[in-house]
Amino acid sequence: MQVTITGSGTSQGVPVIGCDCKVCKSNDKKDKRFRCSVHISYKGKSIVIDTGPDFRQQMLTAEIKSLDAVLFTHEHKDHVAGLDDVRPFNFSQKKPIDIYCTDQVFKALKREFHYIFDPKFQYPGIPKINRYSIDKNKNISIANINIEPVEVMHYKLPVLGFKIDGFAYITDAKTIEDSQKNKLNNLDVLVINALRIKEHMSHFNLEEAIELIKELKPKKAILTHISHFMGIHQEVQKKLPENIYLAYDGLKINLKQ
Repeated sequence: MQVTITGSGTSQGVPVIGCDCKVCKSNDKKDKRFRCSVHISYKGKSIVIDTGPDFRQQMLTAEIKSLDAVLFTHEHKDHVAGLDDVRPFNFSQKKPIDIYCTDQVFKALKREFHYIFDPKFQYPGIPKINRYSIDKNKNISIANINIEPVEVMHYKLPVLGFKIDGFAYITDAKTIEDSQKNKLNNLDVLVINALRIKEHMSHFNLEEAIELIKELKPKKAILTHISHFMGIHQEVQKKLPENIYLAYDGLKINLKQ
């Protein structure tokens, strides 16, 4: 399995429009962050988690030439706004793209992208989508890949993370119930959100993320959904415990399964 961090930033991305802080003005590529997303290549399948506003550029930058499925964590715009840009995959693959989401997320997608799903607006140029319903208690099967949803809470909003064999991806989490947390013990790689140093009402901050990682004991942990308030990448990385790393756009994670 190869996982590519296609976006490691928070909802505004980094740099933030109009901001002159040292992070936003940094020349280090690791301080330039698209909105949060990953690409997974496994068992011959190409899977993306979330299609945020930067989806088009993420696919171009990572040179993703095919797409089999999209998994949606939740309905916030920084995670769904790029859905229309699956169209080139429709054209090149000559088939619809499979998307997996909860009923709550699908309701938002139908509102935001009404022309995709409303029969009145169907014509050859719109995205072609096959939608599959998911919930936290039922595993997903994509070909011979087993994917286990993990529900977390983004303040009061349910968000799904996903576990595939020894890898798990969690974003926009502030709390996790024990029944869901138990799915995340002793992973090979855990990718998890850590917004900033200061506490936040709906995201783990750095300290909370590190404490959870110590509890779950993955072999390696990678922090994502990072804002400019976290600080300069290289400076923060030097202070992190062993086997915990800041994500950066373009980071590739190879797992033997």
